[in-house]
Amino acid sequence: MIEDKHNSQTPLSKLGEFGLIHYLTKNIKLTHKSTIKGVGDDAAVLAMEKNQLVTTDLLVEGVHFNLVYSPLKHLGYKAVMVNLSDVYAMNAIATQITVSIAVSSRFTVEMIQELYEGIYLACANYKIDIVGGDTTSSTAGLMISITALGEAKPKEIVYRSGAKPSDLLVVSGDLGAAYLGLQILERERQVLEVDPKSQPDMEPYSYLLERQLKPEARKDIVRLLKELKIKPTAMIDISDGLSSEILHICKSSEVGCSLYEEKIPLDPQVISTCEELNLDSTTISLSGGEDYELLFTISIADFDKIKGNPNFTVIGHMLEKNEGAHLITRGNQKIGLKAMGWNSME
Repeated sequence: MIEDKHNSQTPLSKLGEFGLIHYLTKNIKLTHKSTIKGVGDDAAVLAMEKNQLVTTDLLVEGVHFNLVYSPLKHLGYKAVMVNLSDVYAMNAIATQITVSIAVSSRFTVEMIQELYEGIYLACANYKIDIVGGDTTSSTAGLMISITALGEAKPKEIVYRSGAKPSDLLVVSGDLGAAYLGLQILERERQVLEVDPKSQPDMEPYSYLLERQLKPEARKDIVRLLKELKIKPTAMIDISDGLSSEILHICKSSEVGCSLYEEKIPLDPQVISTCEELNLDSTTISLSGGEDYELLFTISIADFDKIKGNPNFTVIGHMLEKNEGAHLITRGNQKIGLKAMGWNSME
């Protein structure tokens, strides 16, 4: 047992792969009845009474995150959120995850423990069981692969393909803050490279930084929709920017869309920071990504159920496919929507 992870650093080689796995997983507690067997055998055993959902994301150092400004605990938390968000975007409940990491020799046991503290915190907050995973060595820094499992009754699952013309386009929360948080972090990183003694005041950007470093998946929205007796006709999470996600729904559902610029929800910090950085807030919300809000369509008959609810904003409506997908500007101009979200393959 390591007594003080801050004052003593233990090389991974001291524990070895199996020792590290035991060290990280020895205190895991299971919460779901569907988890028959979790960590500790050749495979997990799950009881499948409903439809099972499976989603996987791979996060790579230098591509998806920068450890200069991403605390390991926050990174672990975020890595779980990225996966849970995909399950909630199917109108399902997340139940289990597996966690695999590849790590280079520059990492210590204490650093990996910090990463897992974030993973465990996310699992505790969202009632998720860790049921497996793997660790291996890497020659290129840190890689995190998480697979999330979820469940839902067949009639409850929502796909991207169910939107109909005249359906309303709705979004949870607000948009653009995560991208701006990244821009602030990058700006300060460059300042620190020039002047390592600089002490930036990050308080004016607290919300933006939280949205970038420690996002929350919208499990609450799935629960709220059930309480309101609303089943969306199509749904997706906003990971790559609003315009890209709208176009995914349009393509899968074979519909068009009108998105109204004046309806896009923006936090006051987004507006003020866009003014400071001379950025267009609409462009940021359309292309920024990593908001992990839920974007969905509902029948117009359900409008009264969400009308005035602070969790939701109606930002547009769906059209016939041949009418295309457009942004209607504040000046009432019609501009074709383009997928300009972040692409890790470029």
